Amino acid sequence: MQQIINFIIRNKIVLLYLLLFSISLFFTIQTHSYHKSKFVNSANFLSGGIYGSVNDVSEYFNLKSQNQLLQEENNYLRSLVYNTTDTLAKPFLDTIQSGATYKFTPAIVIKNSYSATNNMLTINKGARDSIKQDLGVITSKGILGIVDNISNKYATVISILNTKSRISAQLKKTNHFGSLVWDTKSPNIIQLQEIQKIAPVKKGDTIVTSGLSSIFPKNIPIGTVQSFNLDVAENYYIINVKLFNDMTNIEHVYVIENKDASEINSLLNATNE
Repeated sequence: MQQIINFIIRNKIVLLYLLLFSISLFFTIQTHSYHKSKFVNSANFLSGGIYGSVNDVSEYFNLKSQNQLLQEENNYLRSLVYNTTDTLAKPFLDTIQSGATYKFTPAIVIKNSYSATNNMLTINKGARDSIKQDLGVITSKGILGIVDNISNKYATVISILNTKSRISAQLKKTNHFGSLVWDTKSPNIIQLQEIQKIAPVKKGDTIVTSGLSSIFPKNIPIGTVQSFNLDVAENYYIINVKLFNDMTNIEHVYVIENKDASEINSLLNATNE
């Protein structure tokens, strides 16, 4: 305490000057509008910069939650699209209602292969999230694959870049349909086979899912016609389809469950028997 008192006594002149300077600065700012505006602007700039920096940091750490909210919103909108054929009713349809045919579950791809012969993906949703075998998987751009094996928290997906994959697809502008397969040559191109040669195929035509199975709804995008030619017997087209998806860069996906799948499959099995 004594040291503090001695310091004040030795430096009282300096402290007095500082006090007088502060008082004069205060009155200058208060009595001169120009100086006052400059001071206020400087203070606002400083505080604004601090708040802006804090907000930027906060936004950075909230990116994960914001992405999740965006994915859930996209999930809701997709349910609207695929659960009704009435365009006017789409904005008002509650997809949680019991009448909704398709349920969409957002997921994240944690592993993806695209350079092998039979490529697979792994997603971060499993049995505890009601994920089952043979559910379809899509992205915001188009079709991706079909769920294969499931654990409690994860599931593997048979990619469309897999020689074991066969998915029903069609020309969007007509009802001509065939089987979607992969010749293993490029991760960007797959083949649509068994399209009758009477079909009006043109380069750039859009290819979509046919809806002729219980896995995928109709009209999910797949890609566009890059080229086509007749098979050996010259009865059907083999169409090279350029995918909308970049299969080398997949993260956010949606798992599709057709709630009527069991009923449809039971009816088909009974018919085949």
